[in-house]
Amino acid sequence: MSAQLLERGALRYTPAGVPALDATLQHAASVVEDGRPRQISFEIKALGIGAITQALGALALGQEAEFSGFLGQTRNGRGLLFHITHLVAHPMPANAL
Repeated sequence: MSAQLLERGALRYTPAGVPALDATLQHAASVVEDGRPRQISFEIKALGIGAITQALGALALGQEAEFSGFLGQTRNGRGLLFHITHLVAHPMPANAL
């Protein structure tokens, strides 16, 4: 999924001592549904655990990247959480600095 990093929490550690980083991602795209174009946009809560926290921590807020992972439940079981397992950052545009 291509998305921008909207928010990033502070690096924390699980009880087992594994690094974890909470984030919020924003995805926007043009898709075709039933033969008609449609614009979609959504925000999703995300979590990186382990080695991926280094790459996630290096992203600038607003930077776009390609994220891979899987969906799971939030801690309270009342929503979805995107677990990031891989990311490839897109370069920041020169005018964004």
